Amino acid sequence: MIGRQLLRSATSLGANYREANRAESRDDFIHKTAIAQKEATETNYWLEICRQSNIGEVIQVVSHATEARELLAILTTINRKAKGR
Repeated sequence: MIGRQLLRSATSLGANYREANRAESRDDFIHKTAIAQKEATETNYWLEICRQSNIGEVIQVVSHATEARELLAILTTINRKAKGR
């Protein structure tokens, strides 16, 4: 169950980011990057559950969680700049 949720959120993050790069308008781009942000947050949540439950190799879980946080920070910056903030 956790593995499926993790896979779903992680792949959705990538798919939404790819869609954002092909957005039809600025508002569409902002919307799709916001969805990717939510998926990055969810991915990090599932990775935290894996870490706390000792699911998977610790070093990989920690590495993937770091990457998910970095992607969230990048997407947040992209989204804020697109909004003009």
